Amino acid sequence: MGYDSAATRARLLDAAYDEFVERGLAGARVDRIAAAAEANKQAIYAYFGSKDALFDAVLNARLQALADLVPFDVDDLPGYVGALFDHFVAHPGILRLAQWRALERPEPSPDMVDAHVEKAKELAAARGARVETTTDVLMLVLALAQVWNTTAVPIRTPTGTESAARLKRHRASVTRAATAIARELLD
Repeated sequence: MGYDSAATRARLLDAAYDEFVERGLAGARVDRIAAAAEANKQAIYAYFGSKDALFDAVLNARLQALADLVPFDVDDLPGYVGALFDHFVAHPGILRLAQWRALERPEPSPDMVDAHVEKAKELAAARGARVETTTDVLMLVLALAQVWNTTAVPIRTPTGTESAARLKRHRASVTRAATAIARELLD
């Protein structure tokens, strides 16, 4: 069996994702990434050039994928926020990676800006609203979708029992809040 460079690169990206989610850019170590990927650390430099460039590659792969994974429908903002919520609950590391990005790379990538601005423009055109208003709406619903994962368990579940029923009730609150925000700011 020969060397599979695509598979090695993919393993490095997956291992780097786990390392960056756990430790951020500053705390991540290429030795741990290489070991987890079952590759040598020279492969990181060969494929990505540096740890910083590897971090950027992980950000682009995971955060850009998020922008495309959850379908955006200008006529169903509650459905969009519910789908985002579901994705964040299923993949909590993506939010942690986004938090590390905000701390260590405060300037968003052009692709990230384009993804958000495009959604705001689509929503503005569909609702006859100003882009600034739809940007506010999107920022608010994005925050709603994230709040479960960014709130400590003892606060989000004051009864002490985290259950599927509690999660379902919170998701319903998120979609109702998105409906209220859209009604108040867009209608």
